[in-house]
Amino acid sequence: MVNAIQRAGPGVKPPTTYELSGPILDEEVEEVRKWIEEYKQSWSRTGITLISDGWLNKVSKKKFVNFLSYSPKGTSFLFSKDISGTKKDANFYLRLYDQIVEEVGNKHVV
Repeated sequence: MVNAIQRAGPGVKPPTTYELSGPILDEEVEEVRKWIEEYKQSWSRTGITLISDGWLNKVSKKKFVNFLSYSPKGTSFLFSKDISGTKKDANFYLRLYDQIVEEVGNKHVV
């Protein structure tokens, strides 16, 4: 957006902080919400692949795992889970993936 304002030249006023955190943000949130709804509706036609990756917050030393869904329509972040202080063995990951499959619907996961 800043680049567009720069290209427009002098005299063009950028949005105020209020506009960015109020009406403009509300419009963007609604647009993303609609996209996610369309994205989820496509799952029954195309299915999804679950993707996960782990990371460590170097400041707090907490370990997290992120879960995403991939389909031909795109990739979407599902959620992140704090896995600090847990025994990370095969049973742990099996239970974790079972939870995710249950949430997104086993008929959607390919």
